[in-house]
Amino acid sequence: MLDRLNALPVLRFHYKLLFIAGIGWVFDSMDTGLIAFVLPLLIKEWGLTGAQAGMLGSIGLIGMALGAVAAGTVADRLGRKKVFAATILLYSLSTGACAVAPNYESLLVFRFLVGLGLGGELPVAATLVTEYVPGRVRGRFMVLLESFWAVGWLLAALIAYFIIPVTGWRTAFIIGAVPALYTMVIRIHLPESVRYLLQKGKTTEAHAIVARLERNAGLDARPFTSDDTTVPSRDVSASFTALWTRRFAKRTIMLWAVWFGIVFSYYGIFMWLPSLVFKQGFTVVKTFEYVLIMTLSQLPGYYTAAWLVDRWGRRYTLALFLLCSGISSYFFGHATTVTALLFWGAAMSFFNLGAWGVIYTYTPELYPTAIRGLGCGWAAGFGRIGGMVAPLLVGALLANDWNMSGIFYIFASVFVIISVIVISLGTESKRKNLESLS
Repeated sequence: MLDRLNALPVLRFHYKLLFIAGIGWVFDSMDTGLIAFVLPLLIKEWGLTGAQAGMLGSIGLIGMALGAVAAGTVADRLGRKKVFAATILLYSLSTGACAVAPNYESLLVFRFLVGLGLGGELPVAATLVTEYVPGRVRGRFMVLLESFWAVGWLLAALIAYFIIPVTGWRTAFIIGAVPALYTMVIRIHLPESVRYLLQKGKTTEAHAIVARLERNAGLDARPFTSDDTTVPSRDVSASFTALWTRRFAKRTIMLWAVWFGIVFSYYGIFMWLPSLVFKQGFTVVKTFEYVLIMTLSQLPGYYTAAWLVDRWGRRYTLALFLLCSGISSYFFGHATTVTALLFWGAAMSFFNLGAWGVIYTYTPELYPTAIRGLGCGWAAGFGRIGGMVAPLLVGALLANDWNMSGIFYIFASVFVIISVIVISLGTESKRKNLESLS
């Protein structure tokens, strides 16, 4: 059955799946962007210290780490669809609660709950799309899925530029509560993973989904045989220890290191980007304008990575984009003019977000169905530790009068290190069937 699923042409269904999962990415990204834009205003309005502002960024990452691990584990037991819908509902309601937070302490609680939902949604949605898209185009689709993140950041930047200066920061979080309504779309239009259904012995449901897709493709109906009833298995136990068996240990080490580094750098840079630009002497409105320009370069970064990932492969594309992220962040930190600031900021966004697209492609491909959600969840969850550390670190460094060049030297070094790790430990998965990789 999985051979039949993988042999399907690219259908309207695959693009529909991409869009439904991608909208979840948009909402999640929008929330992440909003807190970055809101931070300078909260610092001013509530008189927050750098450490307190950094904690607002880090507490969400703590929630994201726990959410990724929990959701990934549960998704291997209850299904991808249910967990996807539940995590979106949790994060959107919590984002709405941020709008009515009366003080710093309550906002911390709500940001933690936002993180639980956001952290759980991303690896589960990535797993679901991975398990449906044919191997020959899977890389392109996964990077395109991640590209919806740029759309969310763009929306956040537009809200920050046009709405926040007029109505205040609470309106931004009210807008962030809208995704609660989207859970109904997921429940109605999103199918469960065929691979998950087969893993759980729900062959009738799996047969019905594959048969419907074949009819949509105009293929002749064929009866299902005994070979279509199970997922090819190599006796992988659905447990944390399976990630560290001889078969998967090198993959796990590589993925955890890259996830830690990329999340550390992303949240350390982009959570503080408006504040760092503001600190350089620009007004709030001008700061938001510059960050908006930098954000626009994320989309071509994603599309370039989507083009390369099925041609060069995951390993080389990811390593190149990480290396270029390091170079760009170094020069951004040393920018002395507006032109240099915008150019290197745009390059940094281009390569960094392109790398994100590739890592979301790469991670689900390296584990079999029985532990795919678990493996993705733990990799993303471990990565969030880097995201917890980075905002606090930047806040502490700013409090100790570090300049932007010194801060960005740290991020540049991290990017270069994880680029080397990918080349050294990575396994190429370009256009391979998921089962052959396990």
